[in-house]
Amino acid sequence: MGAVEFNPFLPEFVEDPYPFYARLRAEDPVHQSPLGLWVLTRYDDVARVLRDPRFGRKGFDRLVDARFGTEPGQPGLATSMLFRDPPDHTRLRTLVSKAFTPRVIEGLRPHIQQIVDGLLDRVQDEGAMDLIADLAFPLPVIVISEMLGVPAADRDRFRQWSLDVARSLDAIALPVGPEVIERGNAARHALADYFRGLIAERRRRPQPDLLTGLIAAEEQGDTLSQPELLATCVLLLVAGHETTVNLIGNGMLALLRHPAELRTLSREPALLPSAVEELLRWDSPVQRTGRIAATDVELGGTLIPKGALVSAVLGAANRDPAHFPEPDRLDLARPDNRHLAFGWGIHFCLGAPLARVEAQIAIGALARRLPALALATDRPEWRESSALRGLRALPVTF
Repeated sequence: MGAVEFNPFLPEFVEDPYPFYARLRAEDPVHQSPLGLWVLTRYDDVARVLRDPRFGRKGFDRLVDARFGTEPGQPGLATSMLFRDPPDHTRLRTLVSKAFTPRVIEGLRPHIQQIVDGLLDRVQDEGAMDLIADLAFPLPVIVISEMLGVPAADRDRFRQWSLDVARSLDAIALPVGPEVIERGNAARHALADYFRGLIAERRRRPQPDLLTGLIAAEEQGDTLSQPELLATCVLLLVAGHETTVNLIGNGMLALLRHPAELRTLSREPALLPSAVEELLRWDSPVQRTGRIAATDVELGGTLIPKGALVSAVLGAANRDPAHFPEPDRLDLARPDNRHLAFGWGIHFCLGAPLARVEAQIAIGALARRLPALALATDRPEWRESSALRGLRALPVTF
């Protein structure tokens, strides 16, 4: 066996990256990849980078523009709060954070339960379904669309656009084919054009939704620019459902492969909050996040130079035996489960409360309503994206 390298393009890596992460943690935890980035796989290193201001997003604008190009009038990736440091990040995040507080999201729980029940009612008598297409995808799309004020008739248009945007995120750190970048750019432009039309409609007819609130902030002039408004809308729509689709899909695959745990969950619904945290740890929807070193920094005895692109692998950190006893064992009642699936620090996932509630309700309903739920395939097909880990489909019978 040769020296270990971070290579997410290997088919066996796409199928199951965790053995590769284990080797990196053991043999080369601060790994200088030939792909042009530093890869961190230990929990302590990942957590440090996420909260250390010496690792930030400054420089991502140049990196993103170099990979994706820039076009006048189009909101680039780097316009999003996802790729900004304070004070811009603070200003943009503050504008939308009130819509995603735990208290606000808890108030949505009855409505989210209604949506889940309605989706399952459609397939209840079929005896089979694609868990992604029939539940995991439509649920968060409906919820974030309603919050933003996107009409129900337009929701189906977002599926391929979102998939293409998510796939193109790999291009920020990895050498992907030009078609991935082209499709990602086309999808972002299509989403921006869609929101331009919807914003114009909301200016004429304001509604009690998040989009109207963002438009009011943009109209104040110094709070939110027009490109930032468009970029925020695209980010909220894509991030508002992509990761939750993967949380529900990856989580249900794990439970179906551990039927004893699924049976326990069906008998003990009080376990749901703990179960969702363990499923987030077990197979994280977001596998890694990037930072750029603002100065020379030593990590684990290795010097990371100023300007280096650092990949903090959340999925690897969440299987670190130094923090999680028996990390490769699925334990729905795992105590003190301080996983990093939602990140940490100032970029901690804004939508974490919403993702948690949606997953608790969806997984809880499946466990309660479909006790004979079983996989209908031995080899579920994973999407090509390595930054966002998720399934193309998950056929099941019940």
